[in-house]
Amino acid sequence: MSISHLPQPQPPADPYGYLLVHFIEDPDGYAERIYLDLSDGDNPERWNPLNGGKPILTSPLGTTGVRDPYLTRNPETGRVYVIATDLRVFDPDADQSRQNWETWSHHGSTNLIIWHSDDLVHWSEPHTLDVSARQDGTHAQLGMAWAPEALWVPDYYPEGHEGGRGAFVLYWSSKLFADDDPEHLDGRVYDRVLWGATSDFTDATYAYGGVFIDAGAPTIDTTMLQRTLPDGTIRTYRATKNNGPDPNIWLDRTDVSRWWEPGVLWTPVQRDIGAEWTESGNPGGVEGPALFASHSDDRVYLYVDVIPSIGYRPMVTVNPDGGFDYLRSDDFFMAPHTKHGGVLSLSRAEYERLKAADGTIG
Repeated sequence: MSISHLPQPQPPADPYGYLLVHFIEDPDGYAERIYLDLSDGDNPERWNPLNGGKPILTSPLGTTGVRDPYLTRNPETGRVYVIATDLRVFDPDADQSRQNWETWSHHGSTNLIIWHSDDLVHWSEPHTLDVSARQDGTHAQLGMAWAPEALWVPDYYPEGHEGGRGAFVLYWSSKLFADDDPEHLDGRVYDRVLWGATSDFTDATYAYGGVFIDAGAPTIDTTMLQRTLPDGTIRTYRATKNNGPDPNIWLDRTDVSRWWEPGVLWTPVQRDIGAEWTESGNPGGVEGPALFASHSDDRVYLYVDVIPSIGYRPMVTVNPDGGFDYLRSDDFFMAPHTKHGGVLSLSRAEYERLKAADGTIG
């Protein structure tokens, strides 16, 4: 019996083709915007930039820059969301004395920037989602919220919940300060992966959850994937960047259905992922991993972002429980500097619509 993939988001009926969202890191230009690439047919190893490689979406909100974007679909409504970090690093008009990661990570935006679309061609105006907001009206004391992703959970809420049971469990990286430290002065605080839940990425339905990953050192850039095993168990995988004294991307897994809750046991699978893609074999030289699965065979991909500017390089496996290997193929193609995003499985109709529109509103 074969194992079925549940890439995040789940593939639609009649799956064909893939959509990649990403940003470009360009110190000389305003490139921290939303770019979309379409797979070459049903091949997830060749990518063609839409709109001539120009940005599809731009944010006028917050910092006016967006990084680390991700695509996710509500399987009940079909609506697709882009969620992204509110951060502009390369801004010549900003106060250069404040242009540093220490300031951003301690005092940056706790908002994510959100767009939605029902056809992948026409997109809403952007809005913000404050991930620090608790249900009681207070706010967790967070540094900048960055590198968001979300996984749909069909039974997140109990039976009888108004609005239905399903919700996105959203996860991202932030520094977490004590409630009595509103100035964020505690220098011992480090990045952790946090979580919250929302049905539609609006402040009205959102509630802050708490800590998802605390590795005792700076931890960022979690990406996740689920597979259904032959016995019906849904296994959840996550790849995360340890940004501390021993930096590397590691992979672990769990079979616990409510995987975001405290006390869940995660089994280590692999570490130092993607190190050989760097010139020096440095496992800390990759970040921003992106997990997704082929919808036509058993391949699972893990793209890793070679920093500071090279961009994505591919890893692949047919057995995530055994870890990932390097995809070294002369046929692989992705435009240079394609960085830190996410991949959405498409239907044939969606693929043809995007190809015809070339990412622009006709």
